[in-house]
Amino acid sequence: MFTYQIDNEVSLALPRPKIDAEPLFTLVDESRKELEPWLPWVIGMKSVDDEEKFLIDAMKHFGTGYSLNTTILFKNQPAGMISFNKFRAMDQSTEIGYWLGTKFVGNGIMHRAVSGMCDIGFYDYNIHKIEIGAAVENQRSNRVAKKAGFHFDGSFRDIELLSDGFYDGNIWTLLKDEWKSKK
Repeated sequence: MFTYQIDNEVSLALPRPKIDAEPLFTLVDESRKELEPWLPWVIGMKSVDDEEKFLIDAMKHFGTGYSLNTTILFKNQPAGMISFNKFRAMDQSTEIGYWLGTKFVGNGIMHRAVSGMCDIGFYDYNIHKIEIGAAVENQRSNRVAKKAGFHFDGSFRDIELLSDGFYDGNIWTLLKDEWKSKK
């Protein structure tokens, strides 16, 4: 398994579709109530096969340099996923997307995973700017961005189409120089 060790509890790993599909689907299924309001793809994730297909596509995107999806491991157990959804060459930027299984919330896992992705993005991929978008009402996601040191750039009207309609969204950004100065 190809992993990026963040600390003694949290690491990021390239997904293994045949092996990781079942535990990740189980996490999504157990966490539907908390995930569905903010992540429209959750409704369509109905089986282990759906998860496996997603992971296969994610690895294809990784292979072409389009995106990077990783499994968040907490004490070597899948806890969620975090990704660079698309690399934009024109402005050397990317956007982080993430989700965490409900039973893992409250352990500082996502903050550490975002920090790990920032290291990967700024140092390995030479990204200039990383963005996090979150619905204004998604307090947990906004707290993650703020705690990780992202700058609040502003809110945009009806920027996110979620399962029950459009939501205003916050945009948070972090520049490479800002990250380096924190290290």
